[in-house]
Amino acid sequence: MSHGDKSLPPPARADHSRFVQRIRRRYAEELALLPPGLPDRDTMAATVAALQQRGRALASALRVMRQLVLERLAVLDIEAGTAMADICRAMTHLAEISLDLAVTQGRAELDAQYGAPLDAAGEVIEFWVVGMGKLGGRELNVSSDIDLIYVYDEDGQTAGPQTITAHEYFAQLARKLYALIGEVTEDGQVFRVDLALRPNGNSGPSVVSLSMLEEYFFVQGREWERFAWLKSRVVAPLASVQGAKVQALRSLVTPFVYRRYLDYGVFEGLRQLHRKIRDEAQKRAAGRPERANDVKLSRGGIREIEFIVQLLQVVRGGQFPEIRTRSTLKALNRVAARGLMKPETAQKLAEGYDFLRRVEHRIQYLDDQQTHCLPSADEDLGWIARSLGLVCREETCELLERLCEVRELVATEFDALLHDGAAPSGGGCKGCGGPPLPVDAEDFLARLPEELAQSVRRWAQQPRVQNLREESRLRLAKLVGRAALAVKQGECGLDAALRFVDWLEPLLRRESYLALLVERPAVQQRLLRLLGLARWPMRYLMQHPGVIDELADVRLLQQRFDGAAFIAELQARHDAWAEHGEADEEALLDSVRRAHHAEVFRTLVRDVEGSITVEEVADELSLLADATLQCVIRWAWQRLKQRHREQPRFGVIAYGKLGGKELGYGGDLDVVFLFDDEDENAPEIYAAFVRKLITWLTLRTSAGELFDIDTALRPNGNSGLLVTSMNSFENYQSGRGSNTAWTWEHQAITRARFCAGDAALAPRFEAVRRAVLTAPRDADALRREVQAMREKVRQARPVRAGLFDVKHSPGGMMDAEFVLQFLILAHSHAHPELLDNAGNIALLQRAEAAGLLPEGVGHAAADAYRELRRFQHRARLDEQSTALDEAAAAPLAAHRDAVLALWRAVFSPE
Repeated sequence: MSHGDKSLPPPARADHSRFVQRIRRRYAEELALLPPGLPDRDTMAATVAALQQRGRALASALRVMRQLVLERLAVLDIEAGTAMADICRAMTHLAEISLDLAVTQGRAELDAQYGAPLDAAGEVIEFWVVGMGKLGGRELNVSSDIDLIYVYDEDGQTAGPQTITAHEYFAQLARKLYALIGEVTEDGQVFRVDLALRPNGNSGPSVVSLSMLEEYFFVQGREWERFAWLKSRVVAPLASVQGAKVQALRSLVTPFVYRRYLDYGVFEGLRQLHRKIRDEAQKRAAGRPERANDVKLSRGGIREIEFIVQLLQVVRGGQFPEIRTRSTLKALNRVAARGLMKPETAQKLAEGYDFLRRVEHRIQYLDDQQTHCLPSADEDLGWIARSLGLVCREETCELLERLCEVRELVATEFDALLHDGAAPSGGGCKGCGGPPLPVDAEDFLARLPEELAQSVRRWAQQPRVQNLREESRLRLAKLVGRAALAVKQGECGLDAALRFVDWLEPLLRRESYLALLVERPAVQQRLLRLLGLARWPMRYLMQHPGVIDELADVRLLQQRFDGAAFIAELQARHDAWAEHGEADEEALLDSVRRAHHAEVFRTLVRDVEGSITVEEVADELSLLADATLQCVIRWAWQRLKQRHREQPRFGVIAYGKLGGKELGYGGDLDVVFLFDDEDENAPEIYAAFVRKLITWLTLRTSAGELFDIDTALRPNGNSGLLVTSMNSFENYQSGRGSNTAWTWEHQAITRARFCAGDAALAPRFEAVRRAVLTAPRDADALRREVQAMREKVRQARPVRAGLFDVKHSPGGMMDAEFVLQFLILAHSHAHPELLDNAGNIALLQRAEAAGLLPEGVGHAAADAYRELRRFQHRARLDEQSTALDEAAAAPLAAHRDAVLALWRAVFSPE
């Protein structure tokens, strides 16, 4: 909008505000005391000191300082366009410095009368003003009240001439703070003080000790209070904000707010709180139409944006500390980065939040009233619009149009999150008729398909179900009923519903997962579809039920695994644990396991739903293992007592399926550990590190397991050292000295690669590998050794007569792998293109192109290997045997024959 257009009204100015005009008339002389620019704590403290030098008591100086700050903020906001976050930060600084000065004076007066309160050790007892809500989030508006809770460290008594208990001392301090901050005098008040969020609300004591607070959280803390405490922080006295004892308070608050599981059970608590707030807003609006235009509490208002982000934080913040923040705008960014909200939605909500907060400020600039309702007077409404660069006339009001647009967006997103603000129905089989019934009710079971009813009845009549709360049994009925309805409507087959019921059984007391599915019907729908496509997903979900939350992630099928992003996300989580003082080994072990399980499940879903190939599945799982190893190496090294350098000169060499980037679901890791460090204690240090690393990788925690580790391919096998120096490894593999590698170890190194650790070791390992593979060999002797090893493996994995096993039988995948190993060892010195770790299929094709195989044999074997591997993969997903009778093996006969032709071409050329 151009202000040069004479048809438009002049832009609003700060002095058009009645409140600003009053300040300028009354405090014209004092206005010069506040230094230019955006006020901060230092300039505010200096202004208070200057006012006190002019003879004002602290209470009066604080009130006048507030008036001067608000006049300045109105000018900066309206006329200079200062960012909303800066205005809110300045208001937060005003509260912090006011409370700090008030606490200091209050304690000085009480100490003079009673002496300082001391604990049993004779130490002065600390006292904290805990800011809640917008003060805690550094988001105070320009005419806000402040929600406070007063907490003291521990019990004791004063050491002065008049002895009183610490509780009595701090209760008196609370009264003094109210007099200094909250009482209305001729200069107004500094802030309205609200203590209603303290334990037991207005019926509770004005101050509480840490032990009282801990007991309250444990025994009486309600769900809605967790949302209030999410924004809590110590705001005064300023000297203690970063104090060591404040951590004791945080260590109480954090587990109360954030649970170490996906906490979908909190949805109903937020629904109740939201209904209460909406009901109160509607009561206030009764008979007063202007009250319906409450930009904070009405539908689609500021509070609903706050609830959206707080709900996502409370549900997942226990496992993902990187989304924890008190700031609404920061929280929107973080939940979007975590994939919990579409980035475009987060952006629109952030813009809407900024706009609503600016409108809120304009409303309050009018008369310094703690209100969030648009004024009814046209003149006031026009001033608010013009101050935002909008037009508001009889025929059109851009302000109201913009408000409607923003509030509709917010309300839509909020209702989508909370099911239109209504509690979900208790249970029953929708579409089956009749009222909701618990899962163990015969009337409910009678509504289900017979086979499904039998499966449910098997556990529904057991005491562990009978003893559940009725709410839980109704939840179970709701989930089973949805599955029955999905079968009836053809959305999934009966087998999927039966697998779902089997999956539910072990989770009967894991209410957080049941709540997740109740709150997310679309997740259950997708889960049913997934269970209908293969059997193995059910097995994985039984082991790691928390991964069902991934089905709500919009990125699931749109993205492929990104190792760098995975490591960065885990490191951000590590840093967030550290920031909150919770970076202990248990939290880190659980974090890496949950992250790994989630990524495996994402790959599994993409795989079963057919959006990626078998080769892409193996690539993703292998890269995931690499990234997980890299992350665990970093974290475990940082916590090694013997650590002698910032970064270890250490590497992990992958062999087998991981080495060939052909890892499958649940595959163990064949690895060798190397170090290249000249420190005299390096062997002992890295031996200790590898033991720690293996523990981190294999230990089963509450979050489950990570990997099985096989180190049998290290030099000298199970009798050798767990970790080997690079020099020793090179000597062993190249045959220097008396201790040398066997041919089968050289076969294994054809698929070996550096996969994690210090990247500087990778070129040296690859040089060793290539030197080993290109070393001159007697081809006939090599052929005999490779065939002998193949026969040894065949005897160790016998296949019953009459069956064809796609991996182990003649003509199976292992024959192709042994042929390729021989070709690489025998010919890579003349054909370096065979040295690349490019996968069996590509290398078979290269061998034919190099003339090492008859025309067509290599390509046919490569195609056969691909199809056999695809069959093996599908069979494992369906939990079927890969050993087939003659009829079942018939479709694979051509592929078996292609591999047999490959074997004959190399090992029986005559």
